[in-house]
Amino acid sequence: MEHKVNEIQISYREKLVTLRFLSITNSKEVAQLLYKNWDADTIGLHETFKIVLLNRSNKVKGIYPLSHGGITGTLVDMRILFAIVLKTLSVGVILAHNHPSGQLKASEMDKQLTQKIQRAAQLFDVKVLDHIILVPEGSYYSFADNGLM
Repeated sequence: MEHKVNEIQISYREKLVTLRFLSITNSKEVAQLLYKNWDADTIGLHETFKIVLLNRSNKVKGIYPLSHGGITGTLVDMRILFAIVLKTLSVGVILAHNHPSGQLKASEMDKQLTQKIQRAAQLFDVKVLDHIILVPEGSYYSFADNGLM
C-alpha cells in the first residue's frame, strides 16, 4: 500500500530591498512607521494586532497584520505569529496594536501577552524589542520606554 503525503513548500521573497532602509532606533520612529501603515478609517473602530519584522540591523523587512478583532480586543495566535517570524527569517520583532478607545495604557492582558510572546521568542533566538500601542488621535505608548520590556 502506497502512502501519499502533502509536499511542503516554504518561500519568502522581498519585493523591496531591505538593505536600503534605515535602521529603527527608537519608539518614535516605529510609531510613525506604524501610523503610516495603519488604516486611518479603522484605527478608532476595532483592534488590530501587527508585527514589525526586523533583520539583524533592525531594518524593517515588513509589517504583518496578524489579527483583527472587536472594539475591546483581538486574539493573537502564537503559532501564526511565529510561523511568520520564522518564514521571513526575522531575528527581531516589534509588537503593535491599537486601542480604539484612546486609552494610552497597557492593560494587564497586554502585559501578559507580551511576556508570553517574549518567552516563546527566546526559544527561537528572536528578540522582542518593543510593544507599541497606538490610539486614533496619533499618540502611542511604548512598553520599552516605560520599562516593561
